[in-house]
Amino acid sequence: MSTHVQRLPGGREDAPLVVFVHGLLTDSLASYYFTLAPDLAAAGVDVLMYDLRGHGRTDRPATGYRLERFVDDLANLLDALGERRPAHVVGNSFGGTIAAGLAAWYPEKVATATMIESEPPTATWTRHMSAGLADAKARLAEEVVINWIEDNHGEHTARLSRGASTILASTTLAEDIPHSRVIGDDLAELTCPLLAVFGDESGLSEQVPDLRARLPRCRTVVLPEQGHSVLIEKPTETRDLVLGWVREHHAAVVAAR
Repeated sequence: MSTHVQRLPGGREDAPLVVFVHGLLTDSLASYYFTLAPDLAAAGVDVLMYDLRGHGRTDRPATGYRLERFVDDLANLLDALGERRPAHVVGNSFGGTIAAGLAAWYPEKVATATMIESEPPTATWTRHMSAGLADAKARLAEEVVINWIEDNHGEHTARLSRGASTILASTTLAEDIPHSRVIGDDLAELTCPLLAVFGDESGLSEQVPDLRARLPRCRTVVLPEQGHSVLIEKPTETRDLVLGWVREHHAAVVAAR
């Protein structure tokens, strides 16, 4: 499978590596290229972005869309690029679930994980995804729905929705993800430092008490007056959170050498 990759070097020999992982269906690496990535590179961070399988300019196989395939893709990409540095993996929405999966199943590759409006890959997550993807596949196949999206949210969002419908119709993504590999509800497999960012108007923020209780190395941040689109609507605040987190933990690694 051919994977579309973009890199923005930080320009320092001891630069930390940040890998940005985007979300499902309507997303691509562009969501980072036009928000966080340039500023992090300018601050001395090596930035790696890529399009997930089936998305953007990466190949779109008809099958093979369980979460573990996405996680393996990232692990294999890091190997193919010769990266030996543990990465600070930052994921938005489904990308955060990939980040958590990499941290659980390839812990040697992860320095820290950041989940922006995401869930860890538990059985609860698969149930949420099963219902949401089935609904999206049915609704986005109807032209009346696309027309409503265009009338209420604009041509750009309608175009993204048509693209999402094409992915869902031409692949087994909606059928595969509910059968993905998961971690236990106790989240014990997540041992690295974890930053979890939510909008206070998003239902995903309901995870905060559980994350705090189960993960002593987890820091949670809830941004006020925000829903699911934290990355796009609050890029400056999100950038500052991510950059501060990466610097804090990279400094700890350097000091321990």
